[in-house]
Amino acid sequence: MKIIIKNGRILNPADSMDTVADLLVEDGRVARIAPMIVDTEADQIIDAAGCYVMPGFIDMHVHLRDPGQTQKETIDTGIEAAANGGFTTIVAMANTSPVVDNVDTYKYVCDKAKKHGKVTVLQAGSITKGLAGEELADLNGLIAAGCRVFSEDGKSVMNSALMRRAMRIIKDAGGVILDHCEDKPLVEGGVVNMSESERLGVAGISNAVEDIIAVRDIMLAKETGVWLHLCHCSTAGAEQYLYRAKQEGIRVSGEVCPHHFTLSCEDIPDKNDANYKMNPPLRTRADVAALRDGLAKGVFDCISTDHAPHTAEEKSRGFEKAPFGIVGLETAAALTNSVLVNGGYLTPIQMAEKMSFNPSRILGIERGDISVGNVADIVVFDPKEIWTVRPEEFKSMGRNTPFAGKKLTGRVKAVLHQGVITKQ
Repeated sequence: MKIIIKNGRILNPADSMDTVADLLVEDGRVARIAPMIVDTEADQIIDAAGCYVMPGFIDMHVHLRDPGQTQKETIDTGIEAAANGGFTTIVAMANTSPVVDNVDTYKYVCDKAKKHGKVTVLQAGSITKGLAGEELADLNGLIAAGCRVFSEDGKSVMNSALMRRAMRIIKDAGGVILDHCEDKPLVEGGVVNMSESERLGVAGISNAVEDIIAVRDIMLAKETGVWLHLCHCSTAGAEQYLYRAKQEGIRVSGEVCPHHFTLSCEDIPDKNDANYKMNPPLRTRADVAALRDGLAKGVFDCISTDHAPHTAEEKSRGFEKAPFGIVGLETAAALTNSVLVNGGYLTPIQMAEKMSFNPSRILGIERGDISVGNVADIVVFDPKEIWTVRPEEFKSMGRNTPFAGKKLTGRVKAVLHQGVITKQ
């Protein structure tokens, strides 16, 4: 199979390529990049004039809900949503039912995802059995089965000694911990940022809930040497602690989600619209400014979605009773372009760096680089197209987004996964 992508602006952070050229894909790999490629035997030609041609996006933080919560999402629908959003690799969180704390459940997801084939799914293993925080999961068994990414996502391992034991095992295996930083007892039933508690008439969550565990786990990572990745950073404190940790040479990285660098808690209309309810919550405008600044300066390495689908019925219950979480796979690239690139915080090649190159390096996978000879995971993105978010058109089963009806700039036009077109 030969595919030519013509006239696109090729953005490849791995070698700093930023040039308008043609790109030839052959047998699943990038075969040639040149000012003009003519091949009369090409099976398909994609016109990318005016578009960015970037390495396929990599999302380090997705909830596929399968097994056990398939009324919200399935592996198949989650993969379709990922492909529609320009993603060619995603990391699936372990808080399914049953929890991915054993080899059988791990293999179930991997096998089902491989059958679908449009997106590479890396399944994370849980750190503790049943996410209960009391006993380590079968880490060695999961590692032997191929798992290299571990997370207690949805909560933190509150027992520091247990977390340190896990870090040592995962470090020895060359793995990565994706860290949901939340001091659970300190939440005290909160559902919004503390500053908006009185206005909305619901219990609040302070920044300290996130910051305390971020600091603790950075200290443990320094001691153990494990690669620690801070998930969905939302506070100015997280930006400061991550910066200092990197200055010390600690093996740590961090991500920000589009909702956290786009919206603030002041944007929540009222306590009835739970499409604005997420964990961590939307923070203040000062926090949003710190997150954007941290992305611009390279303190934060990645943009991830924390794609968390729920049913419409669940999200209709209001802030106090609805579950936390919003969907994000199909709006992430447009929000990044609209807010960060058009806002002057990132260049287009830095967008590719945050959404593909850096995640690939943290995960230790041979993706995120469309140099000649590499796997052809590619996204073609039109940075000028203006479109309106219509959740009813999502490939995801989840419709829970605060961006419904919003006009965004930039849209995914085509996606190749291992040289096969998955969206056009």
